[in-house]
Amino acid sequence: MFLAFYLITIVGNLGMIMLIQSDPRLQTPMYFFLSHLSFLDICYSSVIVPQLLETLGNNKMVITYERCATQFFFFTLYASTECFLLAVMAYDRYVAVCNPLLYSMAMTPQTRLGLVAAAYSGAMVNTVVRTGCTFSISFCKSNQVDFVFCDLPPLLKLACSETKLREQVIFLLAFLVITTSVSVILVSYLFIIWAILKIRTAGAKAKTFSTCASHMIAVALFFGTLIFMYLKGNMGKSLWEDKIVSVFYTVVIPMLNPMIYSLRNKEVKEALKKAFKKIKASQESKT
Repeated sequence: MFLAFYLITIVGNLGMIMLIQSDPRLQTPMYFFLSHLSFLDICYSSVIVPQLLETLGNNKMVITYERCATQFFFFTLYASTECFLLAVMAYDRYVAVCNPLLYSMAMTPQTRLGLVAAAYSGAMVNTVVRTGCTFSISFCKSNQVDFVFCDLPPLLKLACSETKLREQVIFLLAFLVITTSVSVILVSYLFIIWAILKIRTAGAKAKTFSTCASHMIAVALFFGTLIFMYLKGNMGKSLWEDKIVSVFYTVVIPMLNPMIYSLRNKEVKEALKKAFKKIKASQESKT
């Protein structure tokens, strides 16, 4: 099952990137950011699932300290970048809906690159501090990580040194990353909703809202699971619930994102039809 999900994730997200790069109609800021989202989904799923498949396939329940730290570092990097990128995509939708005449001037190629670079840079700072704080802890209790990958909650349970200060720094960073991203998204969508409400015709309202629907679904799925994992605390949670949620956002969500954006997006569906027609025509010409 995990292998099937992973293959669908790779094929779906790679297909989305190739489709965006090949179709001139998709050479817009929104799809530029979407291609980066697909890249991140491939990366952070690839950090977790191959190790999980190796463990399940060989029944060898061992991961080295260095490999665990590496997995933790890159997962934190890609997940943090996705938080910031989803916020950037919300801002992009705000500019497109609320200032359509200035959209091309506001979202120049330089601006797009700058926003993506800022997302990666902010994520890198968070990742370096978070990983440094976590792996400077002394681990001398049980060496069993009771989880599906090397994540923060199970690692902290193995600590035998004082972790309170480090935990405060780590959770403060998580709080800042998630709340900053969610705040940008909420403010952007408040302005978007206000702009949509001022549109007189129902058809125009629906058309404008449809450009944001896919992003809203992706945001709800991703941030809902992150908030449950990292900001809710331990009240009312069990380790089994954590495991289910972690599998959902590391395995299932990266698989669902290409489907969400392709099934709910008219331009992507048209580009897919065009691509399939080209493939069919090339096959017929060969025969």
